[in-house]
Amino acid sequence: MANINWTPIIVTVIIVLALGGIAGFYFTNQNSMGRTVSATGTAQMSVMPDKAIVYLLIETRNVSADDAKNMNAEISAKVLAALDKIGIAKSDIETQNYAINPEYDWSSGTQKLIGYVASNNIKVSSSDFNNVGKIVDASVNAGALISYINFDLSVAKQNEYKKVVLANASNDAKAKAEAIAAGLGAKIGSLVSVSSSDYNYYPYPLYRSDMASGTSVKEATTSISPQKLDVTGTVTVSYSIK
Repeated sequence: MANINWTPIIVTVIIVLALGGIAGFYFTNQNSMGRTVSATGTAQMSVMPDKAIVYLLIETRNVSADDAKNMNAEISAKVLAALDKIGIAKSDIETQNYAINPEYDWSSGTQKLIGYVASNNIKVSSSDFNNVGKIVDASVNAGALISYINFDLSVAKQNEYKKVVLANASNDAKAKAEAIAAGLGAKIGSLVSVSSSDYNYYPYPLYRSDMASGTSVKEATTSISPQKLDVTGTVTVSYSIK
């Protein structure tokens, strides 16, 4: 009977057993880590706006870019002076965009430079809704156009409502996770992750220059009645289940 070298066989068996143990440990942990439940919670609240914002457009045209710019600067100065006269603080006036662009005529089928357009977009805010009509009158009389008017939230109010609506959305997500776990005959354990969260609100438009109704800005500001804004929050969470 030939002598058998058991050393390679023993080594092979040890390696196989070791690998089996590692694999078993890996899958056990994977299975344990996979015992989670996820749910998405939502919340909504209707709140009153605490500020009105009037968006102005000062637009001037000229064959010369410099002249278009100078004309725009002159009207802008008049608008700012008019706003100051009715008591609007400089901190409530913000230039959002300023640009000078070439203007072309395509009526002949070819591109023909006819001049330049200088545009100055200004944002005017007020916490007193009664000021909206005054801002519109003063700005238009000084040479500005009204692009649109919104009821909006100040940064302080945004932060206040964000905390509330996201907390409510989190509670909703937890309640849903508990219901799902209960339906599976289990209970939720510790919080594993918050995979996403979102917070939104949209200003209420009192007036837009492109409104299909054809309502004039004067008509829109005759009787101002602030409308509530919908603030929404969404939170997605994962809990371990036991």
